[in-house]
Amino acid sequence: RDKRLNKKTKKQEESKNPIIIAIDPGHGGEDPGAIGKKGTKEKDVVLKIAKRLKRKIEKNPRFKVFLTRNGDYFISLRSRIKKAKRAGASVFVSIHADAWIRPDARGASVYILSDKGASSEAARWMAKKENLSDLVGGEIVNKSDEIAKTIFNMSTSAQIKNSSILGEKVLEELSTISHIHKKTVEGAGFAVLKNPDIPSILVETAFISNPQEESRLRNGLHQEKIASALNNGILTFVKNSKLRF
Repeated sequence: RDKRLNKKTKKQEESKNPIIIAIDPGHGGEDPGAIGKKGTKEKDVVLKIAKRLKRKIEKNPRFKVFLTRNGDYFISLRSRIKKAKRAGASVFVSIHADAWIRPDARGASVYILSDKGASSEAARWMAKKENLSDLVGGEIVNKSDEIAKTIFNMSTSAQIKNSSILGEKVLEELSTISHIHKKTVEGAGFAVLKNPDIPSILVETAFISNPQEESRLRNGLHQEKIASALNNGILTFVKNSKLRF
């Protein structure tokens, strides 16, 4: 009888443990990310969206949000992963704002890690661009470093599959508030998504290089809509997931 009681108490305690969601506002500090015509910096917009998303997620007492950065400072891509892992994150969402040489490019996209090469030339280009962040911040990735080896080599097919499901849910929600640039979840070698055990996605919320989308990204109401879409996608994924949360 005591064993049964202990098991019950243990289950009750486990159900009280919060689910940690890591939200990663891209860029920061000396790395501004993309800059719009009006001078809007990607690093500032994505931090505002991340903070709005944090407030929304934490309305549900089962969830806690870990922000990889909560101010304007540089963090290397590897550090973002390590921080999320140390925090015990079950989901990792990196938030960005896209840019392109043509100002008419528009819409949101969702990316995951690919172990089979990029799903398109655009995805390959996007991964290359985002992976340059460490060079801007002066961070040199030493491939012989044990942590780097883990990050670069241990991404599993299960992680990629779960990331794809998470990405689809988020893309579905974003399509209700925004034009979608890429209709399906794209894959490429994003360094910041190389979390071996954590479903991870990178969201390009809009094109900051598009004057109309830049104006929307600056608007608090639209930031709130993006945060709501991300929140709904994440919660749907967790609710339907077969992972042990």
